[in-house]
Amino acid sequence: MATWSAPGKVFLFGEHAVVYGKPGVAMAIRPRVFVTVRKSKSAHHARSPYIDSCFDEMGVKGSVYVNSQLPSSSGLGSSAAVTVATLSAINDEFGKKFTMEEIANMAFAIEKKVQKGRASPTDTSVSTFGGIVLITGTQRRRLPPQNLPLVVGNTLVSHSTSKMVEKVAALKKKNPEICDPILDAIGAVSLCGIRHFSDPHMLGTLMNMNHALLEALGAGHPSLSRLVLAARAAGAYGAKLTGAGGGGCMVAICPKHLKSRVMGAVEACDAKAFITNLDTEGARKEKDV
Repeated sequence: MATWSAPGKVFLFGEHAVVYGKPGVAMAIRPRVFVTVRKSKSAHHARSPYIDSCFDEMGVKGSVYVNSQLPSSSGLGSSAAVTVATLSAINDEFGKKFTMEEIANMAFAIEKKVQKGRASPTDTSVSTFGGIVLITGTQRRRLPPQNLPLVVGNTLVSHSTSKMVEKVAALKKKNPEICDPILDAIGAVSLCGIRHFSDPHMLGTLMNMNHALLEALGAGHPSLSRLVLAARAAGAYGAKLTGAGGGGCMVAICPKHLKSRVMGAVEACDAKAFITNLDTEGARKEKDV
């Protein structure tokens, strides 16, 4: 058997805009998904279309066990992490010899299929390679690692990425003269962000701007607004939703000495929160247990 893990992710900037080829910046975070695959003569159908698609794509049969530190449907890239870790474990267990670049491309194709065509390569790239990634269209560039003290807050409100992407697409189709400039502005925020990694105050300001632009696209939710405002009031430099929105998670960048206070303020809003930082490792082989 083979066990592999892959990290989750947060969007620092650019969600929704990346679907339309605009720049976005995402980073891998410490919580991981662990997947163990074992050869088997009979196909084991998981209750996940992502996992089933991994076995179909690789053309093999096997059993699978998943242990996830990431909440599902929360905007932290759990489906991408599951897909990348499963493909990597199958690749190892069955001696397929695919490169990590090929794993990333395969994982993106699976996400795109399961999410009915509306997916960006962001999540799968970050899960495969770790670190901070700039995505522009189908191009991805790994950025230098940064020490960014983050607090992630989970509203515990489940959401569907594909439905939220469809919602934004419908609004864009109905009001292109309004939505297209907003998407351009989100892309501009992303590019500005990568020039100010050494300035957490500016990063926070840009995250606040990005959040407002996402709310204008209909990606907000009352529970997200509560957590974002609570984090800012507790001393965060900035805070925004991360992922597709409509529930799920938010992320705040904080002064190091205020991380615990920001986490407490978020949890006081009937949410779950954790402190995290950059994970520079992508998909990796784990010791079999």
